[in-house]
This record gives sequence, C-alpha cells and structure tokens, in this order.
Amino acid sequence: MKKYIFIAFVACLTLATSCKKGFLDQVPNDRLTLEETFTNRATAEKFLANVYSLIPDEFGQRNPNTGRSAGVWTGASDEAEFVWGFNQANNVNIGSWDANSGFVNDYWNNFYRGIRSASFFMANIDKVTQDITPQLITQYKNEARALRAMYYFYLVRIYGPVIILGENVIEPDAPTESVRLPRNSFDECINYIASELQAAADNLPVTPLNDRNYARITKGQALAYRLQAYLLAASPLYNGNTDLANLKNKDGKQLVSQTYDATKWKRASDAYKAYITQFVPSTYSLLRKTNSDGSINGYLSCRDVFLDKFNSEIIMSRLDADIEGRQYEMTPYHSGKASEVRGSAGLGATQNQVDAFFMANGLSINDAGSGYVTTGFTDYRAPGSPIATNTFNQWVNREPRFYVNITYHNSVWLNTAFGNVITEFNNNGNSGKATGGNDYTVTGYAVRKAMGLGNWRESNRACILYRVGNLFLDYVEALNESTPGDPDILNYLNQIRQRAGIPQYGSGAGQIAAPADQAAMRTAIRKERRSELAFENVRYFDTRRWKIAETTDNGPIYGLNITQNAPNFFNVVPFETRTFNKRHYLFPIPAKDVNSDDLMVQNPGW
Repeated sequence: MKKYIFIAFVACLTLATSCKKGFLDQVPNDRLTLEETFTNRATAEKFLANVYSLIPDEFGQRNPNTGRSAGVWTGASDEAEFVWGFNQANNVNIGSWDANSGFVNDYWNNFYRGIRSASFFMANIDKVTQDITPQLITQYKNEARALRAMYYFYLVRIYGPVIILGENVIEPDAPTESVRLPRNSFDECINYIASELQAAADNLPVTPLNDRNYARITKGQALAYRLQAYLLAASPLYNGNTDLANLKNKDGKQLVSQTYDATKWKRASDAYKAYITQFVPSTYSLLRKTNSDGSINGYLSCRDVFLDKFNSEIIMSRLDADIEGRQYEMTPYHSGKASEVRGSAGLGATQNQVDAFFMANGLSINDAGSGYVTTGFTDYRAPGSPIATNTFNQWVNREPRFYVNITYHNSVWLNTAFGNVITEFNNNGNSGKATGGNDYTVTGYAVRKAMGLGNWRESNRACILYRVGNLFLDYVEALNESTPGDPDILNYLNQIRQRAGIPQYGSGAGQIAAPADQAAMRTAIRKERRSELAFENVRYFDTRRWKIAETTDNGPIYGLNITQNAPNFFNVVPFETRTFNKRHYLFPIPAKDVNSDDLMVQNPGW
C-alpha cells in the first residue's frame, strides 16, 4: 500500500534577515507518495518547507496552536490577559487544565511531528539526483538537523525531560503514542540539543548565500538556540531542583539532577560570550535610532525594532506571522471611528506589568527619588504622541519602553491618518467595557508592543522570536551567576538601558549607583528583562525557570476598575485570582502517550 505525505506550505514563513522571493515562495498544496517526494529537488524542498512550518507563530496566541505552534505564553504570564474565554491561556491561569487538554497534546504532537519529519528528510534527501549538488544536499540536511534540535528545545522548555529519538527514522505522521521508549534525563536532552545545533551550525552559512536562500536557517540562528538551552539547564528549575526528586523513570533513573552545578552557569556564560564575539556587531547589533543632535532616541529605538523589517537586531523570526490578528487584539475598539483604527484591545496588559516599567529617570516606581505620583492628572505629551493629553500622573514621565508597550486611557492612538484618535478605556468610553460588547480590555490597558503605525489589517511583518536585546540580557544573567563582578555585566546591561533612553548604572554624572553585589545585580537584571522583553513570550518561561511563579502567577492579578467611569475607573482592583502550584512548572505529558507507553512516566503532580 502506498503511503502519502501531505505538503502544505505558506509563503515566507520564517527566519530571515531579509525577505526576498526564492526558496520560500508560495507553493500549492500537494499529495505525494513517499517515493515521489524524493525523486526531485522541487518536491524535496516542499517537504523541507513543511518541517520549517512548525516554528512557532507567537502572534497567533488568540487561538493557540491551530497548527502554527502558537503558545499560551503571553496571556498565561503575569503580563497580560485575553478577554475571550475560549483562549486557553485563561484555562492555565485558573488551573483548569490537565494531561487531556487539547493544547497540552498539540505542542507535544506538533514538535514531535517536526522532529520525525526532519529525521525522515535527512534519511532520504540523498535519493534526490535531479538538479541538486552534494553541497546543497549537505546544507539541506543541516537545516533539518538544526530544526530538529530546535523542536527538542521547545519540547523541553514546556515539558521538561523528553524522549530523544536520535537517528531513529519514524514516519512523520506516525502517532506519538506509537513510540515505546523511556524519557531521557534533562541533561541528556540539553547535551543532545547543544551538540546537534553545533554540528548543524558548522555546516551552515553565516548569512544567506543568495536571494533564493533567504528564510533558511543560518549559523547564528542555530547557535542562538544552543545558548538558550544552556541557560535553561543552568536555571533553578533544572539545576539541583529537589522538588523534582521523584521525577524518575520506572527503572529508577533520575531525570533531573538533584545536585546544584555552578559550572552550568559558566558553560552558559562562556557560550554567550563566544557567540557575541563571533556575531556582534558583525552580523547582529542593537538597533539604535538617534535624534538630530546624535543622542539616542529611546522611544524610536525600542519601537522600531518591531517595525523596521529585517533590521540588524533580529536573530530569529517567523516571517509568515499573524500580525493582522495580533494588531486586532492591540487596537482599541474606538467606537464610531474608521475601521482602520477600530479593533478590540482584547489583549490587556496587567497592572502588575504596567508597574514594572521604570520611570524616565531609570528608577523603579517604588524607589526613593523616582518621582512617581499616584494621584492627579497632568497635560502631558508622551514620547511618540503628536499632542499632549490629560494624563493620569501614574503614567507621566515613565521610561520610553512604557509608551512603546502600553496603550492607556486618554493616550493618542498610533494611526493618525484619521486625526488624533484618543483612546478611552473607562466603562462608557469609546473603548470601554460597556461600549465594546465582547471586545474590550479586562485590565484597563492594552498591549501595544509591535503595533504598526497604519491600518491594523497588515500581513507582512515578522514575529521576532529572539533578538540582540534578549541575547545581552541572557548573557549578563548567566555571567552574574558564574562570575559576579565581571565588567561585562554592567557593560551589556548598560547597553540595553542606554538604547532605551534611561540612565545607566555606574558612578558617573547622571548615572544610577551600580548594584552592590551579586544578589542586587540579579534583581536589577530581572527587572531589566521584565521591561525590555515585555510581551515577547519571555516572562512566562523566566518565572518558571527561576522558580518564582508560585508568587508571581498565583493569587490576585490586577488592573483598573473597568466597570466604572472616572474617577473610580482609576482604582486598581484584582480582576482575576490565578492558580499556580508546583505541578504547574511543567506541562503534563499528554495522557494518551503515558497510557500507551508503559515506559513513560508522568510529570509530578499530574
């Protein structure tokens, strides 16, 4: 009986520093036998394109997964909340999910399908003899090898230690429950991922070779996942975490090491340093926009990282991303306004996240001397705003990243083609709960990061998965744990703050006193991550790998009083009580796989 492969690919889906026609041009859906797939280069490339297609589209989180591997990470962190009950992040937030939940199965199935497909491709690409060179076959194999390792990284980040299939070639569409193998230890998983990414990178170009190769995996993109794997392995969740002492295979094999190993931080920091030396600034660099006097414009620099297509800061992105859907979630309802500026604001930013942004003087709102004012109003022209508006003082003189990330009551909307549209989030305002029906922010704020300046109906902008800002903050975290006091810590942390347009740490004029010791620096780094990487699907994993989610993601989460008009609208109130306990640090293994594989063990508590 013939076996068939379904090939369905969408144009320009991932990983480029420029999007030019070529390898990832749109191709028609097709149905081919396994034998036919590897008879010529064209059909083999379509198969490889399917392997690429499982890279996450994190702009699609309103409907997580849906075949595009979109996560629940933004709405299921303490940064945000979706208004719509069907969004599975809401199930995570209230603890209403388990090993049978659809999204729990979906990520497991998706990434293992990608892994199997990559292995199958690597085992069969040598059969292609038409219009192909040995060099191209080598490149294709290593692209698939890198993708396979990346999908393992996504799995361990979600589920912890998983099954490493190695070079076992299993048909791509075989059900995951047909595999009968035990889980590998977490350290085995990380070592495999790192070695595979290094081996693939050794045979991949630093930059695309020509226009037809845009959107293919490059050396720097592969190695960026190796770095992240090392950082994850060094973090408290997996580095001597005794809460996972009972996570053992049925033969007694310990799956998470119970001994803290400081060398894991050193391994990570050394790898980051080597990566920066090799790729920054020659291949990647922090995007900086300057004013007419040559000074850095923090607002434009941080905003345009997400608006300037294929800029130098982007290391990893998915090009075929649901930017239109995400922009609908960020655009307020704006009742009575043109459809180009009328959306939902269904992705609300929490008060918890709003309070995390610094003041313009670089201090946290609860620091002495920050200048934070909790009452009253000021006619204030925010960075990027064409006019001043009557602004609640809590939102006045905040750092530029606040205005890049947050749409607040009485702020001016970004699209000014229809005049200055002022957003009103109070109950009866043009974007309030009473006005919007099912489309409103449950927190009184809307997420703004990566929002374009024109019609929200846009479809040609990438979803950034990893960038230089993230790279620098990862590096200083690892370095502070491995070698506290190393001058690189302040250097790279200050590069982030300088680009954001806020005072740096140090002892010079206009600077803020540097953190005094390792613990103070750890706090400073974590604060900086929360501001710089807000709404980029980082916070969810940070709170878990640091083992602080039982505090940050458990109990009341706050917003404004959206059922009221002024002045009561401005009162901070809990909008939800969230549930998080120790079992939630890891997703459960899908029940169907545990039930069908007598060697598989479930994660603790599930």
